Amino acid sequence: MSFSAEVKAELEKIVPASRHCQLAELSAIIHFGCKIEATKDGGSEIELSTENDAAFRKYFTLLKKTFMIGTDADKVLQAIKLFEGNKQIRTVHDSVNPMLIKNSCCRRAFLRGAFLCVGSMSDPQKSYHLEFVCDREAKAVQIREAINSFDLDAKIVKRKKYFVVYLKEGAGIVDLLNVMGAHLSLMNLENLRIEKEMRNSINRQVNCEAANIAKTVNAANKQIEDIQLLEKCYGFSNLPENLRQMAIVRLAYPESSLQELGGYLNPPVGKSGVNHRLRKLSEMAEKIRN
Repeated sequence: MSFSAEVKAELEKIVPASRHCQLAELSAIIHFGCKIEATKDGGSEIELSTENDAAFRKYFTLLKKTFMIGTDADKVLQAIKLFEGNKQIRTVHDSVNPMLIKNSCCRRAFLRGAFLCVGSMSDPQKSYHLEFVCDREAKAVQIREAINSFDLDAKIVKRKKYFVVYLKEGAGIVDLLNVMGAHLSLMNLENLRIEKEMRNSINRQVNCEAANIAKTVNAANKQIEDIQLLEKCYGFSNLPENLRQMAIVRLAYPESSLQELGGYLNPPVGKSGVNHRLRKLSEMAEKIRN
């Protein structure tokens, strides 16, 4: 099961205790996952168009909790304020009636219903991306406003004929899962984020150490080349005693660090002193090359 499917399976099991929240979530499912058809007798029929099983089951759970079994579609549409004057049905292409989501608890329920129908999330082991794909801009704007009312920063982008509300930051996605009540998925995502950050931190440290090692090796090789050139063209006997001793020790210990080289000198010299002497030797070699 994908991570997105796991989130939806968890959201399916969350049933609000308050009727107003039940209506908010039911309204989201009807707007984002249903069609409304007129019947021959002048009534209405609600037909689920979503292919998501979790949304399908949640729809009937909410109907059972909110209404008596056998309640006709007109009463459901009236409850979610899809009837206007003279029983004119507002199209589900419109956004959800704002009165249904004026409370923060109802906005949480609304976002759960919307995610069940049109939401998805990428595999967090690969990337952080959560989105709602809407067929109308008004719906996308309403979802974005509902998300951002919880101090998040959702954005909208147009993708072909669709309007996509999205979050790309891991922290923002964690916060939205918390808003919708997907606490188990939230903990799983946090664990994956921690593992990923630890791997990235270790990789950065290893890469940094490897770069430092390569830098040290390259510097040592250059120092040895310079010293060998001095030995060939100038002769160690012509070097000052401190530089002659430094040249001999560097050739004898090609893999040692500057600090270790200083310990081999007599008397011992600190790291900065070793670096100063090696730089002098390199300057002399450069003069010979030039």
